[in-house]
Amino acid sequence: MRIAVLTFMHETVTFLSNDTTTDDFLYPGSPCKGEALLSTRSNASMAGFVRCAREFADVELVGIESPLFPKTGTGSGWIAREAFEHFAGIMVRALTAQGPFDGVYMALHGAMAVRGVARPEAELAARVRHAVGRAATIAATFDPHGNEDEAFFASADLGFCAKYYPHYDMHLQGERAARTLVRAIRGTYVPQVACIKVPILSPTVVQWTGAPPWMDVVQRALVWEARQPDSFVNVFFGFPWADTPDAGMAVQVTTDGDLALAQCIARDMASFVWRQREALVSAAQVHGIDEGVAMAGAAVEQGAVPIVIADHSDRSGHATWVLKRLLERSMKRVLIASVADGKLVGRLVAEGVQPGDRFDEAVGGMADASSGEPVRISGTVLAVGEGLPGGDGRGLGTWVAVGFGEGNVLVVSAFLMQIVEPSQLEKMGFQLSDFDVFVIKSRVHFRRGFHDSGFSPCILLVQPEQPFLGTTRLEALPYQHLRLADFYPFGRERFAP
Repeated sequence: MRIAVLTFMHETVTFLSNDTTTDDFLYPGSPCKGEALLSTRSNASMAGFVRCAREFADVELVGIESPLFPKTGTGSGWIAREAFEHFAGIMVRALTAQGPFDGVYMALHGAMAVRGVARPEAELAARVRHAVGRAATIAATFDPHGNEDEAFFASADLGFCAKYYPHYDMHLQGERAARTLVRAIRGTYVPQVACIKVPILSPTVVQWTGAPPWMDVVQRALVWEARQPDSFVNVFFGFPWADTPDAGMAVQVTTDGDLALAQCIARDMASFVWRQREALVSAAQVHGIDEGVAMAGAAVEQGAVPIVIADHSDRSGHATWVLKRLLERSMKRVLIASVADGKLVGRLVAEGVQPGDRFDEAVGGMADASSGEPVRISGTVLAVGEGLPGGDGRGLGTWVAVGFGEGNVLVVSAFLMQIVEPSQLEKMGFQLSDFDVFVIKSRVHFRRGFHDSGFSPCILLVQPEQPFLGTTRLEALPYQHLRLADFYPFGRERFAP
């Protein structure tokens, strides 16, 4: 039983001005193929798939040359058509040359956006299908922030979406994909799929599944899977920063040979989601920058430390709103990780920056209006590092840590850096006990290390008052490929699945 394995992932923020190019997918380790791809630890769903598939003695996995997640992370915009065609072409040619295959597994995201390609994952599935023929079975795993609809299943057979945010279960969905794909190839599982789009568009910061109402949606999906063996229920939360025609929430249900059951479960899930719509779009308490920083200062005085200020709205990584307010309040013992400024980091590296050097530079801002103005920081370079410790292995470039004020540290990074675990900061050389306040650029992922662990007694989500890119005010974004009025809460009030 020969199964091809490939990946092509990106969570595209189409409102950013910097396109994602072919070069952004090229760095040491990417692209890769063969055992290098199959053994990568940068993709949890693929790792789960490979580990489980190799429990079957009669399965041979073939790693098809694929790009890993781009070094720009999610801090980049539309994928250039040339980049999509380049890597899709490599994969299709490899599938044709190395076939035949009984099955194909694709590790995807679901919110990839490519200039001139309306539904990139569905298009990739169509090209894979053409390469391997109708007899092969095609399965994929997805991030819950995918914008997906029934188009993917015009060419593919199976799809498995992570249920939690933070995404604790990516490897479990990979294992599910492996077992079910093997069964489908053997003919002991006959997938029948029902898909329903639910017209709700919500900012990702509200989608934390650690509390109701999003927890309730996950629980209902799990109950259906428990009640009906061999049923798989996907709930795509949607990714509003990708301006694509399939944006918004979606329910996908797969059953073993029972289309009526799949349709029944999908209608129930879609109806349940719609009934929770008001709570879903207002689930998170988000503070303005001034209010949030003031609350952090009050919490320090009360001894409720360490405090986390999570700027969920910064999609480029360049935003300086929080940094500016911290300086104005002369706060102490604050670690800001990070503010992105690729040009500055590049120049410092070219000049041979070293720990101990004086630092007097304007940092961040100016990527777009939502980034604010550059802020001048005067201090001393403490450390120079590469990549994101404890991260997923992709580039992310150089970072420079600068000490300033009374016990404050600013990390200036080449790209958006999302810190999700305190241990990442320790691996960068910081002593956590040296700080009372941690300022990070994250929406929900940080909760795995800072909330679920009990690390911080005070977590504050902040955003600028202005309706900028990344804020909860989606009505301010210049959508071109969808009509905002077609979604709740921006106009849509009726829906019957």
